[in-house]
Amino acid sequence: MSEDTTFSRDELARYHRQMILPGMGREGQERIRAARVLIVGMGGLGSPVAMYLAAAGVGTLGLADFDKVELHNLHRQVLHGSSSVGMLKVQSATKTLSELNPNCNLVPHPLGVRAEDLPALFNAYDIVVDCTDNFPTRFMVNDAAVMARKPLVYGSIFQYEGQASFFHPANDAPCYRCLFPEMPAPDSVPNCAQAGVIGALCGIIGSIQAMEALKFVSGVGKTLSGRLLTVDAATMTTRTINIKRDPSCPVCSANARIRKIVSAEYEWRCDSQTSSMPSTESISAIELKALLGTADAPVLLDVRDPDECEMGMIAGAVTIPLYQLGSRLEELDKTRPIAVYCHIGLRSQHAQRLLKSKGFKKVMNLKGGILEWIRHVDATIRCY
Repeated sequence: MSEDTTFSRDELARYHRQMILPGMGREGQERIRAARVLIVGMGGLGSPVAMYLAAAGVGTLGLADFDKVELHNLHRQVLHGSSSVGMLKVQSATKTLSELNPNCNLVPHPLGVRAEDLPALFNAYDIVVDCTDNFPTRFMVNDAAVMARKPLVYGSIFQYEGQASFFHPANDAPCYRCLFPEMPAPDSVPNCAQAGVIGALCGIIGSIQAMEALKFVSGVGKTLSGRLLTVDAATMTTRTINIKRDPSCPVCSANARIRKIVSAEYEWRCDSQTSSMPSTESISAIELKALLGTADAPVLLDVRDPDECEMGMIAGAVTIPLYQLGSRLEELDKTRPIAVYCHIGLRSQHAQRLLKSKGFKKVMNLKGGILEWIRHVDATIRCY
């Protein structure tokens, strides 16, 4: 706790209604001001987390994200505005949060979280809030938090459903791997770009995460430690599931097999033993561009949904949504090579597997989907 226990007149006015809460008082606010909180991810969940923690008077906020703001972020990532498109998210976040509360010390980490940096990074903070949107980073953040003996506030969303919990094995509580021991296969769980997401749900779960962090640093209330809170926003029902520490957990048990962070262990590979997807032939956006217009040019097959195609597509592509592909195979020539693509390259892998099983000999998957095409070949196509 900071030795300086004085508040300015402006601070007293800013935090007054928070300080008069039962159990909070001046001491609770001092603990909040002395706290160092690292937020991993400045997106849909990170937006409400960062805004409410800054507004509450957290003394130091670490902001970790390597990504830039894109137009399709704005319906849910309320930390950023239209003028921030193209800006690094940590820069946009710093601009917004410094206006929200100039008393908050903001520490941007524009490289995000990298395996080699995690031990030192986590040691600089009291608590970590996981606002990531992919499993490899989520598992890496959990494992690093366990090793650094730091509490971790977890949150995730999928379509209309969300989850939140508080993990702190150093306090004899479960960690994320006690609930989910291993990463799922890369093709088994769609991300928000495929499944969809509604911004207000990010606000609900992110606010719960912010509340968990504030309870921990202020010493007020009871956290979700040992409990998983689930929210179904479509029916506005909640459920709390008790979770226990797993005596055979791969990272927090006495006989843990994971004892250091190795970046290769947190990468999704198509040839991973945990994946049901076989190794597939792929092609990069640059390689595909070089083939187009030549005698060896493949047929371009877009397997995205029609509303996605309306936002932009690669010129000359045949459009057949993945869910219709099995019944429309006669529209494709088995003697021609085919380059199939989708948004990020997962649905196209399923299409590739289907086509090969039906006798199509030369089927290539565009690595990274149309997003990679936009980044490396044609930036005029709208990114979503």
